[in-house]
Amino acid sequence: MTGPVFNGHLNQRRNVRTLAALSLVVALSASAAFPAAAQEDYDPDATVRIGSLYEPQNLDNTAGAGQGVSEVFNSNVYEPLFRLTDDGNVEPVLASDYSISEDGLTYTIKLHPNVTFHSGDPLTAQDVKFSIERVVAPESKSSRKNSLATISAIETPDDQTVVIKLSQRSISLPYNLSYVWIVNDAATSFTTSADGTGPYRLDGRRRGSGISLSRFDDYWGDAPTNKEVVFSYFTDATALNNALLTNAVDIITSVQSPDSLALFKDNPDFTVTEGQSTTKEVLAFNDRVEPFSDPRVRKAISRAIDKSKLLNSIWGEYGTLIGSFVPPTDPWYVDLTGVDPYDPETAKALLAEAGHPNGFSFNLDTPNYDPHPIVAQFVKSELAKVGITVNINIITANEWYTKIYQAHDFQATLQEHVNHRDIVFYGNPDFYWGYNNPEVIELIKSAEASATTEEQVEKLTTANRLIAEDAASVWLYLYPQIVVSANNVTGYPVNGLNSQFFVYDIRKN
Repeated sequence: MTGPVFNGHLNQRRNVRTLAALSLVVALSASAAFPAAAQEDYDPDATVRIGSLYEPQNLDNTAGAGQGVSEVFNSNVYEPLFRLTDDGNVEPVLASDYSISEDGLTYTIKLHPNVTFHSGDPLTAQDVKFSIERVVAPESKSSRKNSLATISAIETPDDQTVVIKLSQRSISLPYNLSYVWIVNDAATSFTTSADGTGPYRLDGRRRGSGISLSRFDDYWGDAPTNKEVVFSYFTDATALNNALLTNAVDIITSVQSPDSLALFKDNPDFTVTEGQSTTKEVLAFNDRVEPFSDPRVRKAISRAIDKSKLLNSIWGEYGTLIGSFVPPTDPWYVDLTGVDPYDPETAKALLAEAGHPNGFSFNLDTPNYDPHPIVAQFVKSELAKVGITVNINIITANEWYTKIYQAHDFQATLQEHVNHRDIVFYGNPDFYWGYNNPEVIELIKSAEASATTEEQVEKLTTANRLIAEDAASVWLYLYPQIVVSANNVTGYPVNGLNSQFFVYDIRKN
C-alpha cells in the first residue's frame, strides 16, 4: 500500500487517492489471491505483528486520517455494505441481498441479521443511513463525496432494510459504497475510538508507536485465523527493514525500494510476494495557471523526462510505465506510453511553439518522504536539458494537504495516487490539479450513468486517451507492490488496492 489515498481522507503521510466505477462482481473469496497456508498448520491464538510506514493521523476516515487508517481498519474493525476484494472484485459484506429498480434509480439493500457492533449495539438500517451521510456531509474531508453525489435520499423502512434513491443512474454505486464504513450512530467520537462490526475490535493506540487489535469473539461472520494483530509504525524504511530482520515484526506491508528487497529476496527465512499495484507516481501541474494551462507545455515536460531511466533508478527491475493515470488492473486501461515518449528534441520544439523558446522556471513542491525528493532531483536534471529551471520546495505531508490539496497554491507538485479506478478525478475541475476538459468531464459523468459495463468501459477508455493526449499530468510510473513476511506467516493480501490490508486470514505457526 504505497501512497496517498482518498478514503475520505488524503493521506497525511503519503497524500492522495481514489475513486469509482464498475458494477458489482461477486468474488469467490477475498483470500483467493493470498499466499496459501495449510489449514491445520497455524496457531489460532497467535499475535501477528505488522510493520508499516503509514501511521494514521487519527482514526476517522472522513477527517483526514491518511491511508494508514484504511490499512488498519478497513474490513478489519469497520465493515462496509460491499467490499473491494484483494483481487479487485466487489462482494457483499453487511449487505445480505440487494435489488435495483428497472430505471436504476433505487437500490433496496437488506442487511445481514444479528450483526452487532463491538459495543454490543445491534446493527440497524439507521446506522447505515448515518454512515453514508457522514461521508457526504459538508465537513467531511472524504473525496468520496463526489462519487456518492447522486444519492438523493436514504430511507429506512425497517431495521433491516435500506433504500437508496438516486438522482441519476450510478453504475458504480456498490463499488463506491465499499468506501463507506458502517459506524454506530450512537458513537460520540470517531477520531480517537472505534465501534465497528468487524472481526477485530480496537484494543489500544499509542501515537508514534502502534495500534493493537484483538479478535471480536461475537463477530457475526467467520472467526479470524489469529487472535491479535499489532501494527507498529516506523518513520523510515531502514528501521522497518531492521524490525523484520530482527523478528520484531512478521510482515512489511509494502517494501519501499529494491535495496530493501535485496535484504530478503534470497533469504530462506523470508517470503517475498509481488502483487499488483494501483499506486501512480504523478508530476501534477496546476492546470489553471500559466504556463501549465497550455497542453503543449505539459506535453513538452512529459517528453523531456526519461521515465524509463527514472523508474530503473528508483525501482530497478520492478514497477511499470503506463503513460496515463489508469493502471492495468482498471477495465479501461490501454497502453498509452507512446503518446508522449521520451524525446527532448520535440520537447524543445513544443516549448518554442508555446512561446517559451528559452524555457522558463517553476516551483515544484514535493513531500519530504521518499521517493519524492529523489524524483524531484531527477525531474530538475532532465528539464534543465530543455531549458526549464525547476526550483524544488520540500514540504511536509500536512503542508502538502493544506497548500496543494486544499488551497491549490502551487505550480507543480509530486504525489503518489493510490487508488483503484480513480480516473474520475480528471472529471472534476475543482480537484487540486484543476484539469478542465469539457469532453472528459462529460464522458466521465455519462460513464457513471451507463446502463451496462460495456458502455461504461468504452467511455472511460476514451476519457483515458484524452487525458493522455492532453498530458493533463505526467504519470511517471506505477509502483510495484511487494509484501515481505517471515516464512512462518501466510494468508496476507498481496495487492496494493486502496491501501487496505485484510488481516483476518493471516496464519502464523
